[in-house]
Amino acid sequence: MDGKRKRIRKEDLYDHVWEFHFTEAAPEYWRMLDPYWNGTGRPLRRYFLPDGSQTAEPDDKIWGGHESCYSIVTSVLADGKIRAHYVRINRWPPMYVTRKEDWSWEISNNFCTYRSIPDADKKDGTGPLFLLH
Repeated sequence: MDGKRKRIRKEDLYDHVWEFHFTEAAPEYWRMLDPYWNGTGRPLRRYFLPDGSQTAEPDDKIWGGHESCYSIVTSVLADGKIRAHYVRINRWPPMYVTRKEDWSWEISNNFCTYRSIPDADKKDGTGPLFLLH
């Protein structure tokens, strides 16, 4: 497992289930539909698909069935250093990438946060594997 890698790949997006929630900066209307803020259930889940689309669960009140696509944007300087690295979903503000200590990924902007659900039991999963005896 490559828990130290900081540059996200397309496979990292579609190999994991993602928890989604709005941030405090998001409009109140959206926060009140979000279980993270109103305490009405488990976090919303999002799914990145290999074809570059994104989807949610059928009962997701926020999703609404709209089309959604994503891409990973990386710009590199002449010396090989990365200048910018983010995930773009539709035409929304860039989602900046962070690698967490448990090897999970977080992508976020001012309005929302996605966090990969640890799945150490999978090949190339995130999070250290803790075996229970």
